[in-house]
Amino acid sequence: MKAAQIVAPRQIEMIDIDKPDISSDPEGTVLIKTHMNAICGTDMPSFVLEQPADTYPLSPGMTIHECIGEVAESKSDRFKEGDAVLALPGRPGGLSEYFVANESVTVPLADFERKDCILMSQPLGTVIWACSKLGNLLDQDVVVVGQGPMGLLFTHLLSNLGAKTVVATDLVDFRLEAARQMRATHTINAAETDTVAAVEEITDGRMADLVVEVVGHQTETINQCMDLVKRDGTILAFGVPDDPTYPFGFGNFFRKNIRFIGSVGPDAQNNFPLAMDMIAQGRIDVSPIITHRLPFTEVQRGFELSLHKKDEAIKIVLEYD
Repeated sequence: MKAAQIVAPRQIEMIDIDKPDISSDPEGTVLIKTHMNAICGTDMPSFVLEQPADTYPLSPGMTIHECIGEVAESKSDRFKEGDAVLALPGRPGGLSEYFVANESVTVPLADFERKDCILMSQPLGTVIWACSKLGNLLDQDVVVVGQGPMGLLFTHLLSNLGAKTVVATDLVDFRLEAARQMRATHTINAAETDTVAAVEEITDGRMADLVVEVVGHQTETINQCMDLVKRDGTILAFGVPDDPTYPFGFGNFFRKNIRFIGSVGPDAQNNFPLAMDMIAQGRIDVSPIITHRLPFTEVQRGFELSLHKKDEAIKIVLEYD
């Protein structure tokens, strides 16, 4: 079968590997034939960051995890061959024609015409998991820092959850236009505008009850969040860190009595089905974030589009059929 493999920094090649054999795997194992997956920001470090030379090539299929497909073989009482599912890949990674998953991270697909939209229930599920930690959001002023795919999902969901003001910030205008489609009440281009002053004006000096950091991969924005949040407010850190230790304005954090929440990963069996329901029932429209659909064999181009924001790329879906 075909799989993609990172063979050097920013270089992916298509290779042939054996189709996984699950005959000796434990009960609960399923083999998935991939139909569609998508590139996530958490996939980018493996593509971009230079690893020690002796670690290349990386494992086949690295690093895609947003996947839908059909069950090709099953050792699970919950799934049979032919079932359409969303699943988190075990071996190899998701950039392959088949992958092995466990029933604990596999859920049936909701019936919805646009399967690329249903695929978005994987990232939306992680946003639901994060928002479940926040409590009541009715009538609150919120700021979402970063309007990539995840930031856009936060923007829409926070609006659905009753936030009074949803301020979306980013450095590029096409993402801010998507944010308006995803129900942002205000947008700020942080490359052109003093974000702190703009939030102060939008909130009539209150500043934000909640600030969500969805950029990651650098150390500056998390400290800016502390300037955007009001005293006794909340910061939700969702952007993926590349560095194990951050320079952190602890004095500001301490004196403002800020609540700091980290969030990674979903509760698959609860968050993914809820996300699918929201999408299939029209309660959240994820279509504005899906900008490109490419053949699986063009994954190199897909990562480059995503990394460099070429062609106004936001979310890139890879198709296998």
